[in-house]
Amino acid sequence: MFYPEEKLEEIKDRLDVVDLIGSYVKLKKSGSGYVGLCPFHSEKTPSFSVSPGRQSFHCFGCGKGGDIFWFVKEYENISYPEAIRQLAERAGVTLPELNYSRKAKEREKKRERLFAANKEAARYFYYLLRAPAGKEGMAYLERRGLTQDTIHRFGLGFAASGRDNLVKYLKEKGFTDAEIRDAALAKYDEKWGLHDHFWNRVMFPIQDVSGRVIGFGGRVMGEGEPKYLNSQESPVFDKSRNLYGLNFARASRKKRFILCEGYMDVISQHQAGFTEAVASLGTAFTPGQAALLRKYDSDIYLAYDSDGAGTKAAIRAGEILREAGMSGKIISLKPYKDPDEFVRNLGAEEYEKRILDAENLFLFEVRSLYETIDRRDPAARTRFASETAAKLLRFEDAIERDNYLSSVASTYGIDPGALKGKVAELAGREQLRAIRAPVVTSQERAREKAKKEGTSEKLLLRRFFEEPESLDIAVKYLSPEDFTVPPTGELAALIFALGKDKLSLNNIVGELDEETGEYAAGLFSTPAEEYEWDADRKKVLFEMIRAVKQHSLEKHSEDLDIGRVVEIRNVIAGLEKEIAAIE
Repeated sequence: MFYPEEKLEEIKDRLDVVDLIGSYVKLKKSGSGYVGLCPFHSEKTPSFSVSPGRQSFHCFGCGKGGDIFWFVKEYENISYPEAIRQLAERAGVTLPELNYSRKAKEREKKRERLFAANKEAARYFYYLLRAPAGKEGMAYLERRGLTQDTIHRFGLGFAASGRDNLVKYLKEKGFTDAEIRDAALAKYDEKWGLHDHFWNRVMFPIQDVSGRVIGFGGRVMGEGEPKYLNSQESPVFDKSRNLYGLNFARASRKKRFILCEGYMDVISQHQAGFTEAVASLGTAFTPGQAALLRKYDSDIYLAYDSDGAGTKAAIRAGEILREAGMSGKIISLKPYKDPDEFVRNLGAEEYEKRILDAENLFLFEVRSLYETIDRRDPAARTRFASETAAKLLRFEDAIERDNYLSSVASTYGIDPGALKGKVAELAGREQLRAIRAPVVTSQERAREKAKKEGTSEKLLLRRFFEEPESLDIAVKYLSPEDFTVPPTGELAALIFALGKDKLSLNNIVGELDEETGEYAAGLFSTPAEEYEWDADRKKVLFEMIRAVKQHSLEKHSEDLDIGRVVEIRNVIAGLEKEIAAIE
C-alpha cells in the first residue's frame, strides 16, 4: 500500500476526472462518458474514453487505463507515488508519510538510481567539456556563438573518444552494469561488451519539467553519422512526452511557447532572451508533446526550418495541435534556415518582429499548397480549391470553418459560394461513406479481441474488481494456480490474498512490478459494457468460474495424478449444476 485508501478517495472527490484528464486531452461528450484521441498512442479516430461514474479512463486501442493517479503517472512518466503526491497538492489534501511495500520500495529505488546515474553522467560530461579532452567541443560551441553563461545554464558537456570512459567512471561511483544500461547510458554487444552510448560528441542534457536529467542528445564532432544521437528510451525517459528546454520555458513570463526542431535552436533563442523556446527530442512533434503544452494555456509559435522538410513538419505539427484543441502560428525565418541562424545574423529585435507577424498555421498550409501549383492552369486552380475545401472540413465548428473559408476565398480569388458548396459536397460524400460502411465500434473491436484471446481469466479478475463480493464465491472453487495466462496468475494470487475488503488499485499496484501494474490498471478500468454481462450476473459469474476451472484442467491435466483430475472434474460438474439451477 502507498497511502491510505481514504486519502486517495478524498483526492478523487475533490478533483473531477473529466476536468483533470481534459486538461491534457481534448474530450467530447459521448453518452454517459467522454471520448478523445489517446495521448499514449497515435490514432485518428477516438478510442480513448473517460467515465465520470467510474472515475477512470480506458483506451480500447492500446489498452491503457486506470484512475486519475494512473493517468498522471503514465502521462507525466513519473512513479505512482509521485502522481499521488502531485494530485494531492492540486486537491489541497495533506498526505501522511508514505508506506511503501517491498516491491514499491524496489521500484522507487531503481528509478532514483537511474536519475542518479543520469545526473552523474551529466556531471562527467560537464567536467570533460572544460578539460583538455573537451577542447574541440568547447571550440565548436564558441563558434556557434554561445557564451560561457549559456553553456553553464544548459549544463552542456562533452563525451570524449573512447568506448567505455563513462562506463568506467560510473562504476567507480558505485553504479552497476545493469543500472548503467537501464539508464540508456551504455549498451552491450559481444564484440565490445558494455560500452558507452556516446563518444566524441558535444552533449546536451535533457531535463524533465522538474529539472531532473532524464537523457542526452549528442552532436558529433567532425563528419560522423548520425550528426545528432539521442538517448534511447528508458524507464525515466519518454521522448514523445517531454520537450527540450521546457524546464526553463515554463518559468517564462511570456504567455507563449516557441516550438523548434533542435537543441541549438532552443539554446540560441534563450541566449537572445526568448526563454520560452522548446524543441521536440530528435523526433517529429507528437500528440503527447502537444498535450504537454496544452496544460500551460499559452500561445504556440512554430520556428521550424524554412526548407521543404521544415514546411512539411510544420504542417504536420499544426494538425497535431488542432487535434489537441489548440491553434498555432508559424514564424517566417527567411532568408535563413533556422532560428539559430536568424538570431545570430539579424538579432533579437528583428526576431520579435517576425513573431508579431507570424502566420496562422492553417493559412500557412493553404499558402504552401498554392505556391506549388501552376496558377495559369485552370485545372490546377480547380484542384487547389478542391484540396482547400477538404482541408476546411477539419474544422468541426461551423463558425470557425466559415471564417477560414471567407479568408481563403478572398485571398486566392475563389468564389465563396462555390467554395462553400464544395465543402458541403465533400461533407455529404463523407456522410454517405459512413452510412454505407459497416460501423464497428471500439467496444465491438475489444469484444472480438477478447474472444480471440480467450479472456475468461481476465473477465473474472475484472469481475472481482467491480464486485468484490464475487470473490467470496470464487475462492470456494478456484485457486491462483487456476489462472494460467500470465500475468493473471500473479494478479489472482494478490487479489485472493488481499480479500474483498482491501481490494483496490492502490493496494494492487503497490505489490506489482511496472509492467504488471500497467496491465492491472488497464484491465480494471475496462468498461463493463465490453463483457456483455446479462441481467443474471450470478449465472454469468458461475459460467466464468467454470470456464477458468475447465481451462486450468486442460492446461495441467498431463501434470496431475488421476485422483486430482477426478477431483477437479467433480468441481466442474458441481459448477455446471449450479449454473443449471439458476433460472
